[in-house]
Amino acid sequence: MTEKITKSEAEWKTQLTPEEFHVARKKGTERAFTGKYHDNKEKGTYHCICCKEPLFASSTKFDSGTGWPSFWEPIDPANVGEIEDRSFFMRRTEVVCNKCDGHLGHVFPDGPEPTGLRYCLNSAALDFKKEE
Repeated sequence: MTEKITKSEAEWKTQLTPEEFHVARKKGTERAFTGKYHDNKEKGTYHCICCKEPLFASSTKFDSGTGWPSFWEPIDPANVGEIEDRSFFMRRTEVVCNKCDGHLGHVFPDGPEPTGLRYCLNSAALDFKKEE
């Protein structure tokens, strides 16, 4: 993994839109079916909106029917961290970018094979780079 990126809240606010800041830095969630990538079918790579770290390939994206972009595997497991999340009286696993600690979404054990995982992410936490 590359060196950790740390910035002040003010620095993140100047770099990100209000929605991106709310989701990626304050652990917010966009409403289902409203994110720009939930129905994206183009080939390419999804990067962290905060630090541009490559996180998920379009080849691992699938339609989970949840209204959020869903993937069954990160490009490199070292780029994605998992943190126990007990907010809202639930027990979930939060997914973060390991390079900048940006909140991406959550991972659930109900995805397709070969991993059986569903990385349910917020479009506002991602930046898509189309394959050339």
